[in-house]
Amino acid sequence: MITDTDLKHLRRCIELAKTALELGEKPFGSVLVSASGEVLQEDHNHAVSGDHTQHPEFTLARWAANNMTLEERNKATVYTSGEHCPMCAAAHGMAGLGRIVYASSSKQLVQWLGEMGVAPSRVRNLSIQDVICDTIVDGPVHELAEQVHELHRQFYAGKH
Repeated sequence: MITDTDLKHLRRCIELAKTALELGEKPFGSVLVSASGEVLQEDHNHAVSGDHTQHPEFTLARWAANNMTLEERNKATVYTSGEHCPMCAAAHGMAGLGRIVYASSSKQLVQWLGEMGVAPSRVRNLSIQDVICDTIVDGPVHELAEQVHELHRQFYAGKH
């Protein structure tokens, strides 16, 4: 169930994705929120450097592992503009983070990229639940997914 608080944090993720787009990055943004509702960390994609592991979800998982107790991580929520890729889902699970809420799904992204003629990724498109277990996952949020779609359209419009 998506709450008003969830929507607030997802909108921030979309703002971070817009920042990434403005910097020439693929438009992804994520926010880590404590059980008490405090925003602990946020980030956007940083893969333009050539290091394609610089996804915000991976960065937040690494930060959490280094700065939070396991109990705090278990109770935290990661919000993100797009569903975790398999690498980020694995990092999330290995760090012991809690709930994931995303605006758009990886299935939607694959469809959008196909419609734009973008070659498929070498990494298989897997849902978060296909990578990790025992994690509450909520998404996509249809009222926000179209905003994410538009950011990807803008990113790839300059790539063809």
